[in-house]
Amino acid sequence: MVASQLYTLVWIPDPDEVWKSAEIIKDYKEGDKSLQLKLEDETLYEFDLQGNELPFLRNPDILVGENDLTALSYLHEPAVLHNLKVRFLESNHIYTYCGIVLVAINPYEQLPIYEQDVIYAYSGQNMGDMDPHIFAVAEEAYKQMARDEKNQSIIVSGESGAGKTVSAKYAMRFFATVGGSASETNIEAKVLASSPIMEAIGNAKTTRNDNSSRFGKYIQIGFDKRYHIIGANMRTYLLEKSRVVFQAEDERNYHIFYQLCASASLPEFKDLGLTCAEDFFYTSQGGGTSIDGVDDADDFEKTRHAFTLLGVKESHQMAIFRIIAAILHLGNLEIQSERDGDACSVSSEDEHLNHFCSLLGVEQGQMQHWLCHRKLVTTAETYVKSMSVQQVVNARNALAKHIYAQLFGWIVQHINKALHTTVKQHSFIGVLDIYGFETFEVNSFEQFCINYANEKLQQQFNSHVFKLEQEEYMKEGIPWTLIDFYDNQPCIDLIEAKLGILDLLDEECKVPKGTDQNWAQKLYDRHGGSQHFQKPRMSNISFIVLHFADKVEYQCEGFLEKNRDTVYEEQINILKASKYQMVADLFQDEKDAASATSLGKGTSKINVRSARPVIKAANKEHKKTVGHQFRNSLHLLMETLNATTPHYVRCIKPNDEKLPFKFDAKRAVQQLRACGVLETIRISAAGFPSRWTYHDFFNRYRVLMKKRDLSKNDKKQICQTLLEDLIKDPDKFQFGRTKIFFRAGQVAYLEKLRADKFRAATIMIQKTVRGWLQRIKYQRLRRAAIVIQRYTRGHLARRLAEHLRRTRAAITLQKQYRMLRIHRAFQRVRKATITIQAFTRTAATWRVLAEHKATILQKYARGWLARTRFRRIRGATIVLQCYYRRRKARQQLKALKIEARSAQHLKKLNIGMENKVVQLQRKIDEQNKEYKLLNEQLSTLTSAHSSEVEKLKKELEQYQQSQQGDGNQLVSLREEMEHLRLELEKAHGERKVVEDSYVKEKDLLRKRISDLEEENALLKQEKEELNSRILCQSEDEFARSTAEENIQMKKELEEERSRYQNLIKEYSRLEQRYDNLRDEMTIIKQAPGHRRNPSNQSSLESDSNYPSISTSEIGDTEDVMQQVEEAGMDKAAMDMSLFLKLQKRVRELEQERKKLQTQLEKKEQESKKAQTETEMASDHEDFAYNSLKRQELESENKKLKNELNELRKAIADRATQNNSSHDVQDSYNLLLNQLKSANEELEVRKEEVLILRSQIMKAAQQKEPGKNMETLTSPASWPNSDKHIDQEDVLEAYQGICETNRKTEDWGYLNEDGELGLAYQGLKQVARLLEAQLQDQRREHEEEVEALQNQVDAMKEELEKQQQAFLQTLQLSPEAQVEFGLQQEITRLTNENLDLKELLEKLEKNEKKLKKQLKIYMKKVQDFEAYQAMVPEERRHHERNRQVAVQRKEKDFQGMLEYYKEDEPLLIRNLITDLKPQAVSATVPCLPAYILYMCIRHADYINDDQKVHSLLTSTINGIKKVLKRHNDDFEMTSFWLANTCRLLHCLKQYSGDGFMTQNTPKQNEHCLKNFDLTEYRQVLSHLSIQIYQQLIKVAEGILQPMIVSGVLEYESIQGLSGVKPMGYRNRSSSMEDGDNSYSLEAIVRQLNTFHTTMCEHGLDPEIIQQVFKQLFYMINAVALNNLLLRKDVCSWSTGMQLRFNISQLEEWLRGKNLQQSGAPQTLEPLIQAAQLLQLKKKTSEDAEAICSLCTALTTQQIVKILNLYTPVNEFEERVTVAFIRDIQTHLQERNDPPQLLLDFKHMFPVLFPFNPSSITMDTIHIPASLNLEFLNKV
Repeated sequence: MVASQLYTLVWIPDPDEVWKSAEIIKDYKEGDKSLQLKLEDETLYEFDLQGNELPFLRNPDILVGENDLTALSYLHEPAVLHNLKVRFLESNHIYTYCGIVLVAINPYEQLPIYEQDVIYAYSGQNMGDMDPHIFAVAEEAYKQMARDEKNQSIIVSGESGAGKTVSAKYAMRFFATVGGSASETNIEAKVLASSPIMEAIGNAKTTRNDNSSRFGKYIQIGFDKRYHIIGANMRTYLLEKSRVVFQAEDERNYHIFYQLCASASLPEFKDLGLTCAEDFFYTSQGGGTSIDGVDDADDFEKTRHAFTLLGVKESHQMAIFRIIAAILHLGNLEIQSERDGDACSVSSEDEHLNHFCSLLGVEQGQMQHWLCHRKLVTTAETYVKSMSVQQVVNARNALAKHIYAQLFGWIVQHINKALHTTVKQHSFIGVLDIYGFETFEVNSFEQFCINYANEKLQQQFNSHVFKLEQEEYMKEGIPWTLIDFYDNQPCIDLIEAKLGILDLLDEECKVPKGTDQNWAQKLYDRHGGSQHFQKPRMSNISFIVLHFADKVEYQCEGFLEKNRDTVYEEQINILKASKYQMVADLFQDEKDAASATSLGKGTSKINVRSARPVIKAANKEHKKTVGHQFRNSLHLLMETLNATTPHYVRCIKPNDEKLPFKFDAKRAVQQLRACGVLETIRISAAGFPSRWTYHDFFNRYRVLMKKRDLSKNDKKQICQTLLEDLIKDPDKFQFGRTKIFFRAGQVAYLEKLRADKFRAATIMIQKTVRGWLQRIKYQRLRRAAIVIQRYTRGHLARRLAEHLRRTRAAITLQKQYRMLRIHRAFQRVRKATITIQAFTRTAATWRVLAEHKATILQKYARGWLARTRFRRIRGATIVLQCYYRRRKARQQLKALKIEARSAQHLKKLNIGMENKVVQLQRKIDEQNKEYKLLNEQLSTLTSAHSSEVEKLKKELEQYQQSQQGDGNQLVSLREEMEHLRLELEKAHGERKVVEDSYVKEKDLLRKRISDLEEENALLKQEKEELNSRILCQSEDEFARSTAEENIQMKKELEEERSRYQNLIKEYSRLEQRYDNLRDEMTIIKQAPGHRRNPSNQSSLESDSNYPSISTSEIGDTEDVMQQVEEAGMDKAAMDMSLFLKLQKRVRELEQERKKLQTQLEKKEQESKKAQTETEMASDHEDFAYNSLKRQELESENKKLKNELNELRKAIADRATQNNSSHDVQDSYNLLLNQLKSANEELEVRKEEVLILRSQIMKAAQQKEPGKNMETLTSPASWPNSDKHIDQEDVLEAYQGICETNRKTEDWGYLNEDGELGLAYQGLKQVARLLEAQLQDQRREHEEEVEALQNQVDAMKEELEKQQQAFLQTLQLSPEAQVEFGLQQEITRLTNENLDLKELLEKLEKNEKKLKKQLKIYMKKVQDFEAYQAMVPEERRHHERNRQVAVQRKEKDFQGMLEYYKEDEPLLIRNLITDLKPQAVSATVPCLPAYILYMCIRHADYINDDQKVHSLLTSTINGIKKVLKRHNDDFEMTSFWLANTCRLLHCLKQYSGDGFMTQNTPKQNEHCLKNFDLTEYRQVLSHLSIQIYQQLIKVAEGILQPMIVSGVLEYESIQGLSGVKPMGYRNRSSSMEDGDNSYSLEAIVRQLNTFHTTMCEHGLDPEIIQQVFKQLFYMINAVALNNLLLRKDVCSWSTGMQLRFNISQLEEWLRGKNLQQSGAPQTLEPLIQAAQLLQLKKKTSEDAEAICSLCTALTTQQIVKILNLYTPVNEFEERVTVAFIRDIQTHLQERNDPPQLLLDFKHMFPVLFPFNPSSITMDTIHIPASLNLEFLNKV
């Protein structure tokens, strides 16, 4: 291979961008000293070749952006860097594989890729199947733990700010979600709750990271045998204690200090004496005390909540906060210098000292003394020495660090206790979040320990990578050649070996006067010749270590002090004596505490420096320095990691400015070198980095193969032959058992050959097509020329013929024209001659006529002059007469005025007025007297009412007794009633006189009615005009709001139905769980006295025990408790609340039944009166009709006036009020107006009642005991009848008396003389009834007023709440206002919807029950009346006849099946439990449902409610038992779904009131007669929903594994898609050779199986449609989610393949007639995704087309697919970043949800439409194979 022929793009070093791309423009020859290059900016560049080292070659563009770096053909540093940069900046992908390492780049931006649906999408997937993700690594660890039964570790490393903590947190969240605990301990929540606590006490803000972990931790998450989380354990390493007392500029202390200060104003923290963080020295050294976007007070609440969740007591929490506050006060102590600085002191008045001592519970005097003094012990004496200011400050800081370290260890210990479990741990997954390699300008002891730990981890990483490479080679049978890789064991030996750096440091710490300089000198002497150790030229107090990543210079200053980490013993002893137990426990002897927790916790143990230097115990303590402890804990960690299978996550920090999606190449390369990624690349590149399976290689490069080779069946042999022909060097590739291994660069060479082959084929195709196009063009031109010639010649011939015709025509025209011209000249001469003759003769005639006309004119002129003179003379005469007559009239007027002023004339005028005044005064006096008389009569009548009522009650009782006691008396009474009817007919005739007397009044009333009608018409017209005006204004708004409300209500109904069915699903899950627990408890509690549940009862038996099945009453709470005890104590806790609710419901229904019973009794009494009332009603219809019409017109008139006022006011309000906030006030005013109108109408009714009562009382007074009917009906009985203004009132009173007369016919009787004996009692009865009605109206009015007042108060409260919410909303941002408003509206509508739905259900149930009971009672009433009307002998004879008829009818099959009670378990077992669907496949579909209904019908026929209850309960429990046993059997689930729905339809068809309209008369005979099974229909509906959900779950479980391979990966069009090169994370199996591959035909076959099974079982077509709608939604969701998370399938060819596969599914839907089910609409997002992959993606027009087409995809999904789009061939183009930005700009207006993936577990709410059966029960045949011989046909 020659470089000039194959490769033109290279990488050259660059000081700014590290590596820069360039193109070779001149061929390279051996011996050239330089290369001629052209950079990307078109500038020329000459690259010098040093040592004949050629620059790195660049990969083909098709390989750029790969998920796995090992898939690159050329593996080197610039290729890795460029690939990461392209993925990070252009595609916004932060995760990339590098072999076994996941490289994670911190985006510094919250990305929507960590939601719950993403976790479920990665769960169960192979690591190479999906895009790189932290969830993929976690799933791989979880899967390997379960498969290999070996512990796993996830090692997350990186420098500060790279995102280690976040990655570890997401990994733990994945384990908590996927491996949720099986018990109720909620251990996964506790594991996640430990994160905020550890972040609060162990994380701080640094210059590189706002939430930097300042310690390392290793969390072990324990799993049981079923791989559920059972507990966790945490180890910590090297807490940065120096941060407690010192922070660099722009850094902070640990978060907990600032959180506590931010919450210092809380009441429980008043005693801590805290203020803001700026007031304390330990929290203000870094400058800024706050972090942008972080609320410390809110984080503190989360920390406290996490403490509570982990079981830390409130007292312990307060103790922790006291200790933290004490550390802050300790840092603010004022140390006063004395004696020139040799001594110092702390004032006893120091406020912070007082707080410090009180918070820790120590003695202030001792602490004040020993803070400034130290004790020195020698062999002779012990004395106390003062310390300088600097020594005191150091001692104070050491004490603060020691207190915080001990508190940190105590918290970690208690977290481990909370996460500990007593269950045996089967395996664990460890998550290591540890600091990465660090190098700063000044590096100290902490950086040294961190880099030492990274050296150990890098060594483990290198050996593991090398081991995996070796295993891969050995597995494939490739000859293994030793690969040299970097081994950092010498560097590790330099640090930890004998007399290494740590050993010399510990030895120096033992020296009494050891210094950092002495230790540095020893290092120079000992390790000066080591290859990994160097001495700086310009310093004697620092040293350089050459680490694997970089060389680091460490400053020796402070090494000894940090390694010792001492604190004075006297101060510790004071703390041990604290009065607070927790403080004292923190500082107990460390021998006991450290032995158990020092290495486990990983916290560095503090050495207490004693004054006795020669004690052995002290020397022993001195050996356990910080370095020694860290080395031991690190060895323990490495042992743990070596015993597990590691998984690596390397976090990269893209820039130091924390800017989102900014990539600094220098910083990235530095970290890539430090974290070992490039070492992995180097190891891979040293061998065979590119690996292909034979199947993938064959599909990709089959174009390079020869036709005779393709005819072979052995693909492996074909691939070998091809490679041997193409690559001559056999060392460039190796053949393994399943894969082909290539050296670096060979895949690029093959890609070039493939591209050349395609290019040559393209040229050939273009050549052939262009030649064909030219030939087609020539032939088309030739045919066109011939046609043109033919048409031209024809045109010339036609033109010649036309010329000849025109010549002949011209001659003819000339001849005719000349003849016409001569003829016209002759005619013109002739006409002129005639005209001259005519004019001559006319002139002679005119002269004679003129003389005659002059004579006539003179006659008329003379007549006119004479008439004019006459009119002028007559006018003058008339004027003279007028003047004379006016003069005479004025004289007469003057005389009359003089006469009018005289007194005598006035007297004549006033004579009549005095009489009128006297008459009016008399009339007023008479009215006053009449008013007083009416009041006296009212009082007299009221006093007489009570006695009359008692008398009538006694008579009623006597009458009832006599009616019940003696039948003969009944006959006599009937005869007497006939006689009374005859007498009443006579009274009717007399009553006509009254009607005649009021004919005139009727006429007046009609006149007034006509006036009112006219006024009413005018008001209606005005109202219509106003309404039309208002409607014109608000019609559009109303229509729009109505449409929106309808859509919203439909959506809310769907959501409500979905929530309801989800609750049923959750209930069934809890039921299943309860059954499992009950089974376990049964197994455990097998004691002799244990009480078991009956076998025919289940956990949901109480759900089906509805009380409405029988008419018997349920007992009180004690009876319920007794029933619960009988059902078993295990079930009592679960069913108690349900029993109490049922009991309450039963009592309410019983009360309603009693009320209806009383109402029915009243109806029975009134029905007897109705017969006599109907005969009298016809006489008064006309008069009552006129009265009623007048009343209606008046009321309508009043209503129209009120509505008119309201409309006028509404128009005025609409014109003045434009703010929407006034809507509530408008509704409030409208409610007040309605209340006012109601009050006015009530007052009108009161006045009418009072007037009527007064009229009746006057009529009663004027009547005498012996007076006949004429006296009663005479006009004198109406004292106000002659008043015109009271005619309406009189009419109403007359109507009331007529009504009274009709009612009194049942009570009164006629005497022998034919007089109306009880007329007076009838009037009394009317008065009593009117008074009762008035009281009822008054009571109803008060209730209505009270209800309206309550509504007004409620609306006021609601108005106040809305005003408060409105004020709060005004303070928010516009976006927040919209969101807040939507939340409020959603909440309000949801509450209203729930209330209305609950009320509706309650009313429907009550209505159905009342109707049923009313029918029963009406039937009883009819039977009772018939019974009363017949003679007892006839009644007995009728009953005998009925019995005989029933016996004859029983001979035919009535569609009922009878069975004995003891046969019920056998019926359930044979018909449900042991029944196989195949046993009834040849019979009527849903035969078990029909048999069960016929059994229920017989129980209803014999009125046995217990039998119905028991049968239905056993049926439901049996179905649940069968479904539980066959929870993964689709056929069984479909069978019982069909039967349950059919049984539900039967109960509706034969017992539902609204469902019997479609029944035939024969089917109506099979209806239930006695019982209302509404509640059981509800239970069966719930059961149907549960079975439907189980059916969907089973079907989805079968289909889901097929979807990805069958829809996305299956090649229906062979050879269309090409396979790109894969990396280390390649797919576990190919589509052909893999065990888990499915084709689209397999999916179609499975769908056919589902459809056939459901149709055979007789499932309703509507339900089948809903099943397939749900399944196709799942297909769409799973396929689209997989597409959105896989880069390898986002290509043009995959889009073509996907669209074809979807069309096959759509064709299947059309073939099954399921296109109306909504299933095709669920595939719309997947269809649009396939179209998006196929569309052009270049111009702005393409962007607009994509936005208009992809309406079912969200913005995030569109952008994600465009980012993932990957060209498979070099001829395709990538999607540019500018095009994606253009798409985002076009889609800004969309309000799409933020989620990326579809919820494939979402389930549409199911509807069960009523589907009646046409089968009658008497035609059903029961096969003998069911073994139901014990059922008897009735």
